[in-house]
Amino acid sequence: MPMISVLIRTKNEIENIGRAINSVKSFAYEIVVLDDGSTDGTVEKAKNLGAKVFNAPKTDNFAEKLNYGIKLCKGEWILILDADEEVSNELKKSIMDEIKKPRFNAYQIARRTYYLGKFLKYTWYPEWRLKLFKKGQVYFVGEIHEKPVFKGRKGRLKGDIYHYSYKNLKHQYIKTIDYAQKSAISLFKEGKKFKFYNLLFNPIWSFIKTYFVKRAFMDGFRGLLISISACFYTFIKYLFLLELELKEKYGDALWKRGS
Repeated sequence: MPMISVLIRTKNEIENIGRAINSVKSFAYEIVVLDDGSTDGTVEKAKNLGAKVFNAPKTDNFAEKLNYGIKLCKGEWILILDADEEVSNELKKSIMDEIKKPRFNAYQIARRTYYLGKFLKYTWYPEWRLKLFKKGQVYFVGEIHEKPVFKGRKGRLKGDIYHYSYKNLKHQYIKTIDYAQKSAISLFKEGKKFKFYNLLFNPIWSFIKTYFVKRAFMDGFRGLLISISACFYTFIKYLFLLELELKEKYGDALWKRGS
């Protein structure tokens, strides 16, 4: 069977890293962990489980870090995995069967999220992501939400990657605010201008798109909560964009602190 390198990105993921590594040990030629400054014991645990651990480059660009990690991999095939993800048994079999006689050079895999006690059936599913590819066939672009660049036909594999996104609701909203702020900074750098209708109408559309168009309502109260968080994310993203524009105009006077 062709050699598969599994690339896992980490930052303070001691609660998750064991599950991620153990889910790929049966078929991985090597497990490469690209760590972004963990201080909670993630690095030590990953090494104890047999992973090769490297330090991520000092950059805020997520795609640059991912491309750097890909270069470290020695396998013919590369599987990209986040530390809070797990390869299902069905997917393991699908991967091993497919790469014996591959029909494509890159494959998308569905990701299923675990939320408040159960896996979601409709919300964020199937979240098809390009996760498995021949080395040299794919690279990534994007400062925050990295996007794969690949020319050619992509295949799709049976089986899911399980995604354990959040520790609790507080963690969910901390991450939501963090991503919203980073997205606003990216928009600001691109020259995107704040418009009040973005603050009013875009959050409403985010809720409608998630709850009705993407059928989150089929997941009951979980789908409702996620749709509300999508609305909140969009609202706070444009609020951060407004703050950046005002900061450019008023400087330190925007938020006066001290005497």
